Amino acid sequence: MQNLIIGTVLKPQGIRGEIKIKSFTDYPEDVKKFKTVIIGGISYKVLSCRVDAEAVFLMLRGIADRDAAEGLRGKNVEASREDAPALEEGVFYIVDLIGCKLVTEEGVELGILTDITSAATDIYTVKMGEKDVMFPAVKGVVVNTDIENQIITVNKKAFYEVAVL
Repeated sequence: MQNLIIGTVLKPQGIRGEIKIKSFTDYPEDVKKFKTVIIGGISYKVLSCRVDAEAVFLMLRGIADRDAAEGLRGKNVEASREDAPALEEGVFYIVDLIGCKLVTEEGVELGILTDITSAATDIYTVKMGEKDVMFPAVKGVVVNTDIENQIITVNKKAFYEVAVL
């Protein structure tokens, strides 16, 4: 089972090995629920976690000083899906959406979802032939998301009105 990418290490924080991460979760406080994280393929026990308005700060077993923390800069922070909080109806993990087929309500395949940019409204990037097309994943454009069958259905008219071709 694939791990979830929950953030990326921005930089060391202080001299005792604490790291500052940018959270990719909808609610940064959710990072507190993870007892273990994986960075660069190595599993670390979370010793402490604090959240402020701009980032999440982690102290990890085995990262005792600023130099050790510096070695993690720029790396993704992953966590086991089993440790993840339950999701609300209609909310999905990015890792589950990447690779889904984008189809119209009529069943016409438009492309494959290759990336999601988290913003006030998530921006989906779809590979359509040789082109990367971006569009906001808003109600009215995205009609249905079927994770089990890896299909995201869009309203064709609304899609072409908002897509950046």
